[in-house]
This record gives sequence, C-alpha cells and structure tokens, in this order.
Amino acid sequence: MKTGLSILIPVYNRVVTLLVQQLHQQLPHWNGPVEICLLDDASQAKIQAENRLLAQLPNVRYAELPRNVGRAAIRNQLAAAARHEWLLMLDNDSLLPDAQFVARYAAAQALAPVVVGGIMYAGGLPAEPALRLRWHYAQQREALPAARRRSLPPSQLMLNNLLIRADIFQRFGFDEALIRYGHEDSKLGWQLAQAGVPIHHLDNPVIHDGLDPAPVFLRKSRAAVHNLVLLYHKDGVGADSRLVRTALRLQQVGLRRLAVGLLLHLQPHLRANLCSATPRMLYFDLLKLYWILREFARVGKE
Repeated sequence: MKTGLSILIPVYNRVVTLLVQQLHQQLPHWNGPVEICLLDDASQAKIQAENRLLAQLPNVRYAELPRNVGRAAIRNQLAAAARHEWLLMLDNDSLLPDAQFVARYAAAQALAPVVVGGIMYAGGLPAEPALRLRWHYAQQREALPAARRRSLPPSQLMLNNLLIRADIFQRFGFDEALIRYGHEDSKLGWQLAQAGVPIHHLDNPVIHDGLDPAPVFLRKSRAAVHNLVLLYHKDGVGADSRLVRTALRLQQVGLRRLAVGLLLHLQPHLRANLCSATPRMLYFDLLKLYWILREFARVGKE
C-alpha cells in the first residue's frame, strides 16, 4: 500500500524558494502522495510576499500565522494539519545534498517509525572570526555520521531532518511550554525512548545553510540551558547528558558554590575566547556548566 508524505517546514524571516524547489523535483521518488507544507511564523512582510509565490507549485501549501508562536507550537500546528501518514520535519535554513534525498527516506520507511537523517555543513572554516564558534560546534557536535549518532542518548535527537510516522508524533508532539529556544527535540527523544519507540539513524543529511555569529549562538545556547533545567526538573529529561551529570555531581560533593565562583571569575575570559578567531570547545562547555549551575540554584529556590 502506498503511504503519503507531508514535508513540514516552519518559516521565519527566510526565503525558502531554493529548498522547496529542490524538494519539489524529488517528490516522485517517494512512491506515494506528497505535500510540502509551509507555515510562516509572522515573518517580515517582504519575505512573506516572496514565499507566498511557492503556493503556485503543485502539492505545496502555504499559510501565515498572525503572530509568532515559536519553534514548538508552529511544528505542532504543521503536524496537526498534515494529510499523510509520514511527516518529514525540516528547518527553513536547510538545503538538500543531492537528488536522492527523498529516495533514501522512501527506502527507510520499513526500518523504523522514526528515522533521523542528520545534518552537514558546506564549506570550510569561515574567514569571519565571529562565525567560527558555531562552525566548530557544528563539526564536533552536530554533523555526525549515523554510526556516531547511534551511540548518543535519545535526548540528543535533533528535530531538523526528522522522518516520523504521523501517529507516533501525535502521541507526543513538542512541548509548547518551552517558550525560549532549545531542547524541544530533547524531550521528544526522551518520550520516544520511554515509550520504546525504535529510532533509526540514517546517513541522509541536509545541508545547514548559514551560521550564527558567536554572540547570537551564545544567547541561544543560554536559553537552551534554561530549557534543559526546566525539562530535567519537570520530567527528568537530560539526565543522560554530560552537562547535567557534571552539574549534579558538583552539587552532590558540595562543590557547586566553589565552581560557580571560579567560573564567574573566568566568564569574561571564556566569552572573549569564544568570540575570537580561535574558540575552544572546552571553554564553551565551561560556560554552559556555569549557566546550568546557576539555573539549578535558581530553580532550587523557587
């Protein structure tokens, strides 16, 4: 029996013409009905005007929200309106690596109800120093082959480039209580693991198009740590992450205050390095440790 595919792309202040055109050319590879669903999260008017033209393509649906609802809610709305049995979730800053992207997912349907394709980054080390932190992080922590991703805890599931059966997603969805950026996918991965839903990692990456400057990436990372602490205290999500384990261990042995004081003193040096041409991932990890220790202390007082 042929099964359908709904490709879900939340749009925010980005023209997605190239991505949609790439996907549209590959729709016949699915061997079933396919729709591309675009939902704009209150972007700038000039970007909306350009993306609206994509609705003229067959099998493309485009809609706009009157106000920004955020990463979790917009994806839930896209999934609720999807018409087919499989959902393919893509970020709007993605591009396809080749002409076989959809075909590889079509072949992977029988492997598991959840298939993670991964991401990759085109180009080498950026010339602009401010982009290097995000590039190094991508190379070391995100752009991983399937074999490496299989060894990671389920809470490190990434929502970009995720193929999931619609009935599975509808059981869980993304937590809309997470207003800030980050870790919506961590909770979904944790829920899937708790429910015993198989996850298959596939070498079928999308190309992540664009890098945040270091100050922007640090701001997003700070928000993600905040969400991680909320999820841990609410549901235990993230207990398998190295960051949470390290913070809890420091608390258990009575070294939290000492560590916070030391990292507070080091924080300007850590930030200066991370915004430089030679950022070190160790310094990024130390800064995140400082943030999470502070968050644990704050939540403990509430």
